[in-house]
Amino acid sequence: MTFDYDVVIIGGSLTGRYAAAYAAKMHAKVALLEAQISDGESYYHQIIQEISLSKAPIWSEVMLNANSVASRLEQMNSLANLATLGVEVIIGNGEFLGPSPLVMSINGRLLHARTYLLANKSIPKTPQIPGLEATGYLTLDNIWQYVDKANLPQNWVIIGGTPASIEISQTLAHLGCNVTLIAPYPSVLSHLEPEIAQMLITQLEVDGVQILTHTAITQVQQFGGKKVIQLGDMVIKTNEILVAYGQQANLESLNLAAVGVRQHQCRLIVNHKLQTTNHRIYACGSVIGGYDLVNIANYEAKLALKNALFMPIFSVNYTHIPWIICSQPMLTQVGLTAAQAKIHYPQNQEKILVLKQYFKVLALAQTRSALNKVAITGICQFVVLENGQILGASILGTQARELIDIIVLAMKKNILVKDIADLAPVYPGFTEILVKTAQEWHNYRLQKKYALQELLANFFYFRRDWEI
Repeated sequence: MTFDYDVVIIGGSLTGRYAAAYAAKMHAKVALLEAQISDGESYYHQIIQEISLSKAPIWSEVMLNANSVASRLEQMNSLANLATLGVEVIIGNGEFLGPSPLVMSINGRLLHARTYLLANKSIPKTPQIPGLEATGYLTLDNIWQYVDKANLPQNWVIIGGTPASIEISQTLAHLGCNVTLIAPYPSVLSHLEPEIAQMLITQLEVDGVQILTHTAITQVQQFGGKKVIQLGDMVIKTNEILVAYGQQANLESLNLAAVGVRQHQCRLIVNHKLQTTNHRIYACGSVIGGYDLVNIANYEAKLALKNALFMPIFSVNYTHIPWIICSQPMLTQVGLTAAQAKIHYPQNQEKILVLKQYFKVLALAQTRSALNKVAITGICQFVVLENGQILGASILGTQARELIDIIVLAMKKNILVKDIADLAPVYPGFTEILVKTAQEWHNYRLQKKYALQELLANFFYFRRDWEI
């Protein structure tokens, strides 16, 4: 059988476009399917967060800037640019037509491809709360409807517990809103190092975000022009509700069951090569679960395409993939936390070291604190083995998203923590925090070697009596 395409990408997300560009640059014949032409809303969440953190004074100014930036980004990643790379862009809703032959139907056409990649745009999850649908709510997909409004609602309740819910809570608080974040979990940051999680929670509370954890909403209703939320014996009245409960796959129209692709709890089942239960159909991003983070989805897309276009020999490995919460200060993490390391290395728990240093030791952090009249909040933590191998890192502080990439490179290239300790970074600068944290490894080794300490003390004692 002759195939029309090497790969057909079912897109609609930023990752779908990234995947199409990557496959085209590999000289594959590619078709990209999008349900509709995007108008830039995919960028709004990140843009609004960045602009609000720059202390833009009012919502109308934030959205004016966001609109401008989103428009420019949309042009850079436009379907027209993909077409110039040789990608055939098809607008419409496609569906699979049976497993043999494996084809897709769209707009009356049949598409024959050797492989397919599902990189659909996800849709928000909605918790099953009585009265929520009838009362009405916003999601991160449509909060930008306020683009033409001069003022935001003053009072917000955010139902979440995900990184996105933390980000938008702080954003709205910075814009002068009263914000209550409600999460059904014991903690909104349970997957983080405990000290770092508490530092971020404290910062959110200082910024004005009220956080209610382990709290179940029993009912939502409209009353007297307000949205009323019932939490057991507690009642909260608010102007607007935002659901930031996470994302889920948007796959209903694809007829995946007909081609043997299985799902579990709104997520596609994939193997370590990112193949679905139909080995010619691959998947990446939010359709296979996890947080909707662009860098992780793009990593998955690239690996899936290497398997789809060549030989399926590459396995997914998230060890060196960092993730971020775009809070203020930002939080980034890669690899294992201390608790995870103890699980992974049960026989060597005594050899697992936690090295940490605080941003307050940095000259540049002190300078900016004095200029901006704000407290210094920040910590860098490494989890390492006694031999210096880096297992993971967590950074909360200014420039965290740039700093974490240095640690990612070190982990990928098996660079030891002692090598980072020997760097001489530009002074003053935030990279110094990595060096100061790494130097704690030398301090630990010196403190443990009592004989060496005694030898050094005796050496300098006698050396002081030497004649020059």
